[in-house]
Amino acid sequence: MRYFKLEEFDCTFTGKNKMDAEFLYEIDDLRGRCGFPFVITSGYRDPSHPVEADKEQPGRHAEGIAADIAVSNGSERRTIVQEALSMGFGGIGVAKDFVHVDLRKSGYVMWSY
Repeated sequence: MRYFKLEEFDCTFTGKNKMDAEFLYEIDDLRGRCGFPFVITSGYRDPSHPVEADKEQPGRHAEGIAADIAVSNGSERRTIVQEALSMGFGGIGVAKDFVHVDLRKSGYVMWSY
């Protein structure tokens, strides 16, 4: 990876990291296309992570195909969303202070928090 260290995607609860290689390649490319640094606030989440454990079944973070990227303004938020859409990221969630991107294989979905 050009822009990230693998450790940036470690589970904050267990320290484990089972990130998918294709996802890491794609998020690195996304970072390059956006042209500004990314801070990953959530990458891999072990199924025992409290957020995942509260779900009926673990989500995309537990599959190693998702990350949350911190944003500090609307311009960054828009750029990440626009580039992620153009690259074919399947899931995009938009919050005030982060954007979730994932490589789900079951269609496309976008939501807000």
